[in-house]
Amino acid sequence: MFDSPLSASAYDVLGVEPTADDDALRRAYRLRLRQTHPDTGGDAAVFIQVQRAWELVGEPAARAAYDRGHGFGAASFSPDAPVWRPPRAAADTRPRARSHGQPGGWRRERYLDLMREWVGRGVELDDPYDPALVRTAPRELRRMLADALAEEATARIVADLGMGYTIWHDVLAVGRGMESDAKIDHIVLGPSGLYGVLSEDFGGPVRVRRSELVGDGVAGAPIAELLARMRVVARAAGVRFGGAIVVLPDDDVEQPIDEIGRVKGTQVAVVSRSALSTVLRRGITGTRSIGGNEVFDVRTRLQQTIRFA
Repeated sequence: MFDSPLSASAYDVLGVEPTADDDALRRAYRLRLRQTHPDTGGDAAVFIQVQRAWELVGEPAARAAYDRGHGFGAASFSPDAPVWRPPRAAADTRPRARSHGQPGGWRRERYLDLMREWVGRGVELDDPYDPALVRTAPRELRRMLADALAEEATARIVADLGMGYTIWHDVLAVGRGMESDAKIDHIVLGPSGLYGVLSEDFGGPVRVRRSELVGDGVAGAPIAELLARMRVVARAAGVRFGGAIVVLPDDDVEQPIDEIGRVKGTQVAVVSRSALSTVLRRGITGTRSIGGNEVFDVRTRLQQTIRFA
């Protein structure tokens, strides 16, 4: 919840300054509990955030650790640790899914370019992932980094699906009406079907309303945009997608798996990150499983057609 570049700090959630003393912090916590409690008309998702914020800064030792890291673990923003890479056979000999492309690669490159531009030309940027620097960056930059981290997290999950699956990351959707940088974060092909996957982090709770995502951090129409890009790739490759999946951080969804039904002819599900493997293995209700020669044919068509961002 608080390890996203877009999320409010624990102090923001509690409504106090980082310099508040322990008594002020405790009073703010109790006030926010009353304000957000579902029994008094508050938002359940915000209520949970308030409790989590207190866990992070309510005790002196925890608060000191939080303040040192500004709410971000060093590993979370290391330029090396969060980047997905194919696992080495020597470290793990289990069969892995076939993977193509670099998840989060386009957004990381864009983030670094924007960060250097924002800091200023001629200024040496020692660590573009420094938590203090990220905190002060414009939302556009933080959003770019958050999306890159979300894509990398999804890539680590789908890599473990097994050799029966093939995944393409950062796939361009080149077609009429599409922006030059329009892409699908992941395309996953396996026994349960062919899926277009969107990895997102909006920095807060997200809900589904009228077959679309809504929330304070949601801009545009993410589900509609994903479906439009899937249609472009499907026409170019001569394949048919079975479903579309939106993956969100566990803390940002009301339920782990929300199958919202058919949208513009395609079955759509919004799932928490921890539930993604389950959905990809069993499929979305209403989608058709594929196998044998059909999987080979679809994989060949996509391999011959796909371009990467």
